[in-house]
Amino acid sequence: MISFAAIVPARRDSSRLPGKPLADIGGAPMIVRVLHRAQESGAQRIIAATDDEEIASAVRDAGFEACLTGECDSGSARVCEAVKLCEISEDAIVVNVQGDEPFIEPELIRAVALCLRDHPDCVCATAMRPPHSAEEFARESAVKVVSDSCGRALYFSRAAIPHVRGGDGSLFASAKIHIGVYAYFPRFLRSLISLPPCAAEESEQLEQLRILHYGKKIALAEFDSQSIGVDTPADLESARARAAKEK
Repeated sequence: MISFAAIVPARRDSSRLPGKPLADIGGAPMIVRVLHRAQESGAQRIIAATDDEEIASAVRDAGFEACLTGECDSGSARVCEAVKLCEISEDAIVVNVQGDEPFIEPELIRAVALCLRDHPDCVCATAMRPPHSAEEFARESAVKVVSDSCGRALYFSRAAIPHVRGGDGSLFASAKIHIGVYAYFPRFLRSLISLPPCAAEESEQLEQLRILHYGKKIALAEFDSQSIGVDTPADLESARARAAKEK
């Protein structure tokens, strides 16, 4: 048995898809679909952390807990504020579940929480999976991760790593795609957002590189997730089509 809280950050503003947490997918707002997935993971507490009253109302109407935060410059900062406002225990594992993953597997959420519990030398746990195609491996938006022999992250990048020297990229299957679900304890989360960004983080636009830069370890759970993120109108249409097929 493992005890953990799942917090879903959801901000109203999105340059590519305004108001996306409330976008209808299969008859429910996207944020509500994510919360149902988190509920099925076995989390003892499920909270939507948002800066928008309309999103909070939709969450509460669906029977879930909502926490109104201030303006935050990252999802981690929003989760950190929700931990404080909702008085989450210092000893609780907190899983940051992305609010734009309406098909995230409940088992994945639980696996990341278990991964942190089972790696006491690590301050954070996240997940990885094999690439689904060579095209995905080459895509900048698909973040890659290289791990060590103990299942800890060595580096994350938008570049195609590990590079196949002299090859044509056909060996992409040796690589892993990062899945953006994170587990950590409140005390580490507070320290993370107080640390200044590092050069690699700003270059890659990947906040997790800050953790590695300051000498901390990240554990990796391997899970062949079939979830899809929703960032653009085209992504939304794909998600609606998938939801229609799953009915």
